[in-house]
Amino acid sequence: MHLLPMRIFRFYPSSRVARTACAVSVTFVAALVGAGASPHRLQAQQPKRADVVLLHGHVITVDAHDRIAQAIAIVGEKIVAVGTDAQILRLVDSRTRRIDLRGRTVTPGLLDAHNHFAGGGGDRLFVVDVGYPAAKSVTDIVAAVGAQAQKVAAGVWVEGRGWDEGKLAEHRLPNAKDLDALSSQNPVWLEQTTGHYGVANSVALAKAGITRETRDPPNGTIDRNPDGTPTGVLKESAQGLVRRLIPARSIADVEAGIRDLAQAFVAEGMTGLKEPGINSATWDAYKRVAAEGKLPVRVFALWRGGSTTASARTLIAERAATTRPYEFTGDDHVVSGGVKLYMDGSGGARTAWLYDDWNKNSTDVDVGNKGYPASNPDTVRAMIRMFHNAGMHISVHSIGDQAIDYTIDSYALAMKANPKRGLRHGIIHANIPTDHAIDEMARMQRDYDAAIPEPSATFTWWLGDTYAANFGVARSLRLNPFATYLKRGIRWANGSDFSVTPFPARYGIWSAVARQTLLTDGTSDPFGRQESIDVHVALRAVTIWAARQMFLEKKIGSIETGKYADLAVWDRDLYNVPTAQLKDMTCEMTLFAGKVVFERK
Repeated sequence: MHLLPMRIFRFYPSSRVARTACAVSVTFVAALVGAGASPHRLQAQQPKRADVVLLHGHVITVDAHDRIAQAIAIVGEKIVAVGTDAQILRLVDSRTRRIDLRGRTVTPGLLDAHNHFAGGGGDRLFVVDVGYPAAKSVTDIVAAVGAQAQKVAAGVWVEGRGWDEGKLAEHRLPNAKDLDALSSQNPVWLEQTTGHYGVANSVALAKAGITRETRDPPNGTIDRNPDGTPTGVLKESAQGLVRRLIPARSIADVEAGIRDLAQAFVAEGMTGLKEPGINSATWDAYKRVAAEGKLPVRVFALWRGGSTTASARTLIAERAATTRPYEFTGDDHVVSGGVKLYMDGSGGARTAWLYDDWNKNSTDVDVGNKGYPASNPDTVRAMIRMFHNAGMHISVHSIGDQAIDYTIDSYALAMKANPKRGLRHGIIHANIPTDHAIDEMARMQRDYDAAIPEPSATFTWWLGDTYAANFGVARSLRLNPFATYLKRGIRWANGSDFSVTPFPARYGIWSAVARQTLLTDGTSDPFGRQESIDVHVALRAVTIWAARQMFLEKKIGSIETGKYADLAVWDRDLYNVPTAQLKDMTCEMTLFAGKVVFERK
């Protein structure tokens, strides 16, 4: 049985990507055949009957040749055949469920290589939404806080999340004075959308003992008025002065958030994610929800690595033996995958670690502020070597150019001392890599299968207005250099960083092509198009390449025989619509392990 004739990265004018970039993508993806992306052959012994078939469709396989088929046959959890309608109909009998696609498009279930799923799921249920578009101004934020304060007893915390000064009408940070007007009886903490800074009201500041005399904690900043009094804005580790006072979310609420977000995920055609920085309680919550049959997504979990060599030793002792995804991925449902570390902070807070000063308002300079490491860089380097030597996959949060270089150089030193191929160490976000970083990514991917960027294409969109103002003109053009990665043969895995940006992967596909800010009025284009890619490559970054960073590329990420039947059905052919329509494509059905887990009515 053969697939239909292949269609490899055909150029569509709507993608607005240079033909040369498309030619590069053809060469690059073809080269991946020898790197674990070869198509699965149909089994010599074919099943007599399929349990489920999908017919009369436009099946984008995302195999090594990007072939298009018409139909799919499923037995149990797995795909057993991909081909023409006539070929698949040979496997149908009276007991087979037939799904008539009526010409609709099927892709592999989309994947998210960086999603704070458990925490973000709880936030959806239990935290006040003060993000765009619910709040478009500081006035809207204050009103939302006031409404919540009226619902709870005096003294109860009011928590909110999602504000972004770049989207607010006032184009400024909210402060304690703003919040005090309607929340004098309740402590308030509102987290900025990046999670790297937030704002507290005066009640919360008083509870935390934060005054004019309070010194900035290591690797953190207390924002201050000209007279030295706190504004209420706390950045990086300084957030902990308030956060530690907020009652922890119950395990029951964590599990409720996981269940709720899982349903929202499959409604967007998404069937898997990489969850960064969990603890044992969250791991157990995932396992319980999966055992209930309420987790129709695959979770590749990274353990929280801490910030000391002592925490590294403890985690290695507890988890290294069972965290070897290159050898085994357990039930392929909830996978103990590796460890997450932090090298620096945020592009929104201007705390990420740069070589040169941050900008303000795009062209002004935040003199003397180059950001800072999240913890002692030498300690992080030592921890990277410890985890590497223990055979654990590592991904390190690295936003600024100096942080990215430091992470990559740490990987290089670890590899030089103890060469280990196949651990697939990642660089989370990797916003503005230097030429040196790109050279090392290319070298280490070739020699060690390591130094894989795990960026978020949606940063140029959802955070774009703030990012462009903070990174400045030159650095903004370097943000998410996907076209450069292609030219250098560098593979990456895209993630949303939810709840930093919205989770639907369709936004990431669109954003990787369009590179537009959220509030663009047509006169501003801070990120340009030189680093745009076409939709074919953008799809790979949320399917087969993301599957690879979950060590599941032989099991998910493309529509091929032998793989799990994790599939998404769409209302349009994303390879043949104008770029703007990628953003709004609608999932009409999702299958997980061969079962329909979502169907739009």
